[in-house]
Amino acid sequence: LCLMAAPGKVAAFRLPPLPTIGEIIKLFRLKALKQLSQNFLLDLRLTDKIVKQAGELKNAHVCEVGPGPGGITRSILSAGVEQLLLIEKDARFIPGLQMLSEAAPGKVRIIHGDILTYKMEKAFPKHLKKNWEDEPPDIHIIGNLPFSVSTPLIIKWLENVSKRDGPFIYGRTQMTLTFQKEVGERLTANPGSNQRSRLSIMAQHLCTVENCFIIPGQAFVPKPEVDVAVVHFTPLVQPKIQQPFELVEKVVQSVFQFRRKYCFRGIETLFPENGRLKRTEQLMMTANVDPTLRPFQLSMSQFRNLCNAYRKMCDEDPSLFVFNYREELRQKKMTRRLLGSTDQPEQTEEEKQL
Repeated sequence: LCLMAAPGKVAAFRLPPLPTIGEIIKLFRLKALKQLSQNFLLDLRLTDKIVKQAGELKNAHVCEVGPGPGGITRSILSAGVEQLLLIEKDARFIPGLQMLSEAAPGKVRIIHGDILTYKMEKAFPKHLKKNWEDEPPDIHIIGNLPFSVSTPLIIKWLENVSKRDGPFIYGRTQMTLTFQKEVGERLTANPGSNQRSRLSIMAQHLCTVENCFIIPGQAFVPKPEVDVAVVHFTPLVQPKIQQPFELVEKVVQSVFQFRRKYCFRGIETLFPENGRLKRTEQLMMTANVDPTLRPFQLSMSQFRNLCNAYRKMCDEDPSLFVFNYREELRQKKMTRRLLGSTDQPEQTEEEKQL
C-alpha cells in the first residue's frame, strides 16, 4: 500500500494492517525447530532496532537471510527499501512470507533455498555495482541467523570479502547479523582479551566489525540459553593482511591450535616433523614475534608479519603450503598400530588435543 504523496514529495511506504507475528505463527502452526537452532523474535521494537543498525535503507536493496515468520522482514519493509530478497530454507515459513509479499507489491522476492549454497553474484541489479575503493553500495545483508549456521556462514562471507566475489562483487556490501553473545565477543575482541580467537583475526583483518547491542535471550521464542549479539560489518578498502584468504586462515588456525600455550607451539604445526624446530625459529625471527606470547596476545601487525614470512617460505618451498599436520599425526598413528604400540613413544599432550 503506497500512500498518496504531496506534490514534489516521495510517497512514504506503509504496510497495511497485518496479523501480528504471534498470529502468523499460530495461523500457519509454526514451531521453532531445536535441531535447526531456530528462535523467533516477536518484539517489533527490537526488529526495528536491528534494522536501524544497518544504516539508511531508504530505496536500498536488501537481502534478508532466514526471515522465518517475518518479524525483521516487516521492519525492513517499513524502512522504505526499494527491493527485498528473502532467502528461507524452511518451507514452513514461505506462506507467511508470501502474505507479506502481497502486502508490499513489487518489493519482495522470495527464494526457497539454502544461503550457504545460494549464488549471491546475481542477487542484485548490475547498476548497483560500485568500485571497491568507493563508498559501500546501496546493498545490505541482514539476518537473525540460526546459531548452527552463523559461524560457517560468516567465514564463507569473509572469504568472499577477501576475493571480492559473492555478495561483494557489487563492492563493499555491509552486513548486520545476529550471533550468540560469545561469538559476537570473539568477532570484536582486542589483543589480550580472553575472547580473542581465530574469528577475531579473520573478521577484523577484512572488515570494520562493530558489536552494536545485546538482545536478552528472553526476547526470543523459544528462549535460547544464551543472549544474542547484533554485529555490523563493513569491508575495509585494504585488508590488514594482504595475503590470500586460505594462507591467512591456515596461519591463524595453527596459531590458535593451543591458545593457552606459547604461540610457537601452534606455529610448529605449520611444518613437517623433519626440520620443524629450525623452520619455526626461522619464521618467528623473520616475523619478529616473541615465541613466548600466548596466541590471544598477538596484535594484528604480528599476525600480518607471520603471514608474510610464511608466504615467503611457501614461495621457496611450494610443498609447504599443502602440508597438513593432522594428516601427519594420522600417518604416525597408523604406523604405531602396524608396528605395535609397545616400542612406540606415547602421544604428546598436543597430539591428544588435536
